[in-house]
Amino acid sequence: MQTKKLLLLMFFFCLGFSSMAQVEIGFQVSPGVSGNRFIADDKYNFTNSNNLRLGVGLIADYFFSQNYAFSTGLLYRSKGGEITYNYSRQVDGSTVTMSGQDNISVQYVEVPLTIKLFTNELAPGTVAYFQAGGSLNTKVGAKVNDKRIIANEKVSKRFNLFEADVVLGGGVEYVLGQSTKVFGGVSYHRGLTNIDNYYKKEEQLNDSNLSIRNSGFSLDVGIKF
Repeated sequence: MQTKKLLLLMFFFCLGFSSMAQVEIGFQVSPGVSGNRFIADDKYNFTNSNNLRLGVGLIADYFFSQNYAFSTGLLYRSKGGEITYNYSRQVDGSTVTMSGQDNISVQYVEVPLTIKLFTNELAPGTVAYFQAGGSLNTKVGAKVNDKRIIANEKVSKRFNLFEADVVLGGGVEYVLGQSTKVFGGVSYHRGLTNIDNYYKKEEQLNDSNLSIRNSGFSLDVGIKF
């Protein structure tokens, strides 16, 4: 049901923007690596391993001059990596340091809000672009250690519903025909907000100052019309 709703939303998004002047609508695929950053006390020894993730969806570039465009879209993207950490427990009256490990995967619907700057032609039909801005993201699902339910509870409940990040990137566009372009580039996504409240709980690490944020790079390829 969620997949059908997402496809319908993408369809109406495309229809809405296609009625505007000087708008290029496209389809983008973004494989990449994603992990997590930590704001936490050193005693927890948080470490991160990046995982391969995928993003896919629609984009729209609204040109307000020949070389400048407001770029937005609607993309489905998976984020998160494998994290390890230390924690302490009382065992037989003694404090024992233990280690934990979680493979986090959170799926979002993203709405990028960025500016694209295009160069003049570098070669016939070829321009470079630079992109900067942010993204507002809504959680639509999550898994921890490849499980959606742990201890009879959906793991998605431990993650915050909304996330915001900074987007920086660049790439190259090539004109195939009168109104068709292909593009390829790279982008960096740096999360600005905490995504996970699980470790703050008293029965876990009991630290209200702890924050876990997404971070990653993606290869962005696609076609625009």
